[in-house]
Amino acid sequence: MIRHLATVLGPDHRGALRRYLAWLVAYAVLEGVAMAFLVPVLRAVFDGDTPAALRHLATLAVLVVATCVARYQQAMRGFGLAVVTLTTLHDRLGDHLVRLPLGWFTSEKVGRVARSATTGTFTVTHVFAHLLTPVVSGVVTPATVASAMLVLDWRLGSVLVCCAPLLYATHRWAASWIGRSEERREAADALAGNRVVEFARAQKTLRAFGRDHVGHAPLEAAVEERSRAGGRMLAETMPRLLAGGLAVQLCFAALVATGVALALDDAVEPAALVALLALAARFVGPLSEAAGMSGMLRMAGNDLGRLAALLDEPPLPDTAPRAALERSGEITFENVTFGYDDGDPVLRDVSFDIPPRTMTAVVGPSGAGKTTLARLIARFFDVDAGSVRVGGTDVREMPVEQLMTQISLVQQDVYLFDDTLEGNIRVGRPDATDEELREAARIAGVDEIVERLPDGFATRVGEGGTSLSGGERQRVSVARAVLKRAPVVLLDEATAALDPENEKYVQQALRTLMRDSTLLVIAHQLSTVMAADQILVLDEGRVSERGTHAELLAADGLYARFWERRRRSRGWRLVPRARVDAAEATR
Repeated sequence: MIRHLATVLGPDHRGALRRYLAWLVAYAVLEGVAMAFLVPVLRAVFDGDTPAALRHLATLAVLVVATCVARYQQAMRGFGLAVVTLTTLHDRLGDHLVRLPLGWFTSEKVGRVARSATTGTFTVTHVFAHLLTPVVSGVVTPATVASAMLVLDWRLGSVLVCCAPLLYATHRWAASWIGRSEERREAADALAGNRVVEFARAQKTLRAFGRDHVGHAPLEAAVEERSRAGGRMLAETMPRLLAGGLAVQLCFAALVATGVALALDDAVEPAALVALLALAARFVGPLSEAAGMSGMLRMAGNDLGRLAALLDEPPLPDTAPRAALERSGEITFENVTFGYDDGDPVLRDVSFDIPPRTMTAVVGPSGAGKTTLARLIARFFDVDAGSVRVGGTDVREMPVEQLMTQISLVQQDVYLFDDTLEGNIRVGRPDATDEELREAARIAGVDEIVERLPDGFATRVGEGGTSLSGGERQRVSVARAVLKRAPVVLLDEATAALDPENEKYVQQALRTLMRDSTLLVIAHQLSTVMAADQILVLDEGRVSERGTHAELLAADGLYARFWERRRRSRGWRLVPRARVDAAEATR
């Protein structure tokens, strides 16, 4: 847990963490020593030795004051670290997330980030403010008392030492079970949360098929599993917490029995036994508190482990910025091989060059690796072999910030923020002038949308751009790319689902982008493919064909077959059933 706390706090606060732990241990030791000094005080009182009792009482008072000082210091430093966590952890998480590869951000991991940013932050502050002090003092203080007991009476001290393995084994057994139960419950909670979000997002689909009133089976199953996991956790946790408390009481009972036996054999004076048992009672208190918190400790440890694992995710390597790229807008793949998560390669020994200010279309069957090409250029992932160069420089040798200034990415699924239309376009280049923004909007056809909106550019588009149609959102995304003026523009199926009107505006914007930018277009629209300066045909992770539209048709290969299928599909249309029946009747 301490290692995870150090990771969560970061290197800037590890010195403060060490000082906090030093004061915490000092407090626990002083508390144990102060408890041990009760024995000579009580012995002197029972013996009627007033001067000795006063001397021991004065020493005890000094120890109590020192214990209070240590308690105050560790408490204030613990609260200070809790405040540091509240004020810096979210910033640290944000700074770390922006350095992770873009391909890392799957829906499951994004959900983990959300949980860590909320419950994880609360857990860290709770550990410093409330949990660590009783747990550490519950171990260190009894250990100090046991050491003192060995000095005061080795026989009773030996009983405490012999009890230590039983207490440790009981704690580990209970904590491991509780930890596993909490992990299962956390997994069930995460799944149920994801299913709730899925259910909310899929309302259009569910209602379209009449499933809104009969429930959603995956959600119901996830909620039921969450309930079962919570019940199992409660059933498995309570007996083990009781076992921890029982072990502590058994140790105290063994100590009392041993002391009584020694007193009956006149091996220890009754007054001394009373004093020693009073000390033993103080041994039991912190241990019982620590045993009661063993479950919370393990659950907090799991939360801290997940948060530390998030912060330990390896970021993209930092490199020094390049003063200037050798060939702005040029894209080169050289013997690139890549696969996801140690699976089979998606791309195999891929090599090609894209000259600056040209348009290259990428076509091929599903799963051929088209989208992966764009992801590698944007460095969602690093290649397994070979190199990807932008502007003549390997993307791994450029800082992420510099690479992102070279690239604009326009995808089929566009996300717009819950902001104004102008704010969403300015994402492309926040420092653009109003004239530049409106020109980008005009090129992408957004000005036509603005005219229809009640507040023009100041109209809020809703979360995800819900107040706009899919085609209109795509136009806003293209306007961002136009405004950014990046040397390289990657379009992944940007025109796949557009109606003719929206496609007209997007094609117009592409022609404008070609004047100053290099375009890599993953598309199946015939007009887009035909306009490309070169066409790459991917098949099973390899570039099987390359050339212009005319050259590839003449080669009569995979591209020619693709072209013929797409050409025929353009003539497909739906007609009323009555017209079909009438046509058949006239034959």
